[in-house]
Amino acid sequence: MSSNQLNYIHPDAKIGNNVTIEPFATIYGDVEIGEGTWIGPNVVIMDGARIGKNCKIYPGAVISAVSQDLKYKGEYTTTHIGDNTVIRECVTIHKGTADREKTVVGKNCLLMAYVHVAHDCLLGDNVIIANSTQLAGHITIGNNVIIEGMVGVQQFVSIGDHSFIAGSTNVRKNVPPYVKAAREPLSYVGVNSIGLRRRGFTDEQVKNVEDTYRVLYVQNSNVSAGIKIAEVELAESTEKEQIIDFIKASTKGIMRGFS
Repeated sequence: MSSNQLNYIHPDAKIGNNVTIEPFATIYGDVEIGEGTWIGPNVVIMDGARIGKNCKIYPGAVISAVSQDLKYKGEYTTTHIGDNTVIRECVTIHKGTADREKTVVGKNCLLMAYVHVAHDCLLGDNVIIANSTQLAGHITIGNNVIIEGMVGVQQFVSIGDHSFIAGSTNVRKNVPPYVKAAREPLSYVGVNSIGLRRRGFTDEQVKNVEDTYRVLYVQNSNVSAGIKIAEVELAESTEKEQIIDFIKASTKGIMRGFS
C-alpha cells in the first residue's frame, strides 16, 4: 500500500496487499479493499464499502455514500464492489437502505464517467454502463448487460441478463433478458444476437431466443397471450424458460413490444 501525508486513511480500514492509494484519497474506517486494487487521486471511499481484488477506481469517484432516500434512518448498510471492476471518473455509488441493506456492483464490471448507482441497486457480473447513465434506487440488473450513455432507469426496474439498452433512453418498465431495447417509450427492437454470439451462445440457443420473442412481441400484441402460446407451441429450452419466468415475475410491467 502506498501512503503519504496527502492521504487520509483511517487506521481501522482493512487494506489488502499491493493496494495503491494515490494522493488526496480519503478512506473511512469501516472499509475493506482487496489486494491489487488501485485507488486514484481524490477518491472518497466511505463507511460500509467492501471492494474486491484488482479493481480500479478513478479520480473523483465516491463509493458508499449515505443514501439520498429520505426514508433512510441511519441503519447499518453496505456497498459491495466485485473483483476486477473498473469505476471511472466521478462515479457515485450509494450504500443500501433497510430494503436490501446493500448496494452491489458485480465482478468484471465497467462503470464509465459520471454514472450514478443509487441505494439498493443490485448489478450482476460483466455489466457495462456508459457515461452519465443514472440508476435510481432498488434496481436489479442481470449479468452481461450493456447500457449505453445518458440512460435514465426508474426505481424498482429489473433488466434481464444479456440485454442491451440504447443510449439516451428512459427505462420505466422491466426489460426481459436477451433483447435490444430503444425508442421512446422504450420498446423491443430485436434480439441481442450479436452480443449472445460474442459470449459463446450457439446458433440453436440464439434461435430459441428469437423464436420466443417472435411469439411474444412480433406475432402477438398481448404478452400474456403470447406466453400461453409459447408455452404450448415452442420446444422446451433454457432460454425460453428464463424469458417466460422473468416476465411472469415482473410486477413492474414489461416494456412495450415491437411496433
